[in-house]
Amino acid sequence: MVETRKVQRLGPSTLAMTLPAEWARSHDVEKGDEVSLRAGGKGTLTVMPESSQTEESRATIHAENMDADVLERAIVAQYVLGRRVIHVEVEEGTLDSAHINAVYNAETQLMGLGVIEETPERIAIRCSVDPEDFTLDNLLERLESTGSTMRDEAMKALALGNPDFAERALNRERQANKIFVLLLRLIFTAYQNPTLARAVGLDDGFPLIGYRSIAKNLELTADNAEDIATIAMESPGHTLDIDDATMRRIREFTDDVDEISELAVRAAVERDFERTVEVRERFAELNDRESDILDDLPQMGNEALLRVREVLVSLAKTAEYAVRNAEIVTNLALDEESIHTTIE
Repeated sequence: MVETRKVQRLGPSTLAMTLPAEWARSHDVEKGDEVSLRAGGKGTLTVMPESSQTEESRATIHAENMDADVLERAIVAQYVLGRRVIHVEVEEGTLDSAHINAVYNAETQLMGLGVIEETPERIAIRCSVDPEDFTLDNLLERLESTGSTMRDEAMKALALGNPDFAERALNRERQANKIFVLLLRLIFTAYQNPTLARAVGLDDGFPLIGYRSIAKNLELTADNAEDIATIAMESPGHTLDIDDATMRRIREFTDDVDEISELAVRAAVERDFERTVEVRERFAELNDRESDILDDLPQMGNEALLRVREVLVSLAKTAEYAVRNAEIVTNLALDEESIHTTIE
């Protein structure tokens, strides 16, 4: 609900307005209390009660009506929502083994989460992550770099017939997911508490929706790399049934995909419109690469052909995600005045 308030003059240089009584009651703000003010973009001014700066956000999950998978997802959701302490308990009896295992499985998936208390009826887990320890830009770069490393290791496995490289790529998938979920946590908490936006590297909350989409696209590119690594693990000889020249073309395709993926994230971090244009231009050069390689393949069995096609499709999808990220960055970059736009 939108309310209006009349601004009053209290002195020669002081203007004042009243706070809504319902808001003050719900946040325990009384006469003499301090509130925090934060000027944001687009002329906004955010008022935050002092309690929002000091209280730890807590949640209790009632596990009696949940199976292990549902409980695990509920813990991840509370982590993403920014809870500092999460209690898992049952009203009667004790937690069963499946519930306890779900808690520890969730703990291994989430960065900074650890069990701080455990009884037969209740487990408490606490997140030690401080938003000021990270910036969204740095985490985007880490997620992109992890996906790129996975992709390159998977391709090395196929080129050399070495499953060790594929195993490394598969092992990195958990780290990629941890970074992605941590990104979600910081995005949600910065949205709920605008004073945290600066702590995670933003001047205001406007870019958060864009960062959410970019993070998801990067998580999907890590999934694409995982798919290639799985193909390497399951293929006969851990390689593709193609000649050296074709493998070189696929690896060159991989290098080009790596470059535009990194370029799109660099554009996001720097709000660089010129780089988004370059991503689109580079993508146009890659657009037919998948079909060109497939068209030039010699006659081969259906299973071998399918494996080659799946690798090329994963690379092409990664390039498409880079273009999607560039489109998001275009919106962020052109929201500010530059040599390209004047905003009135």
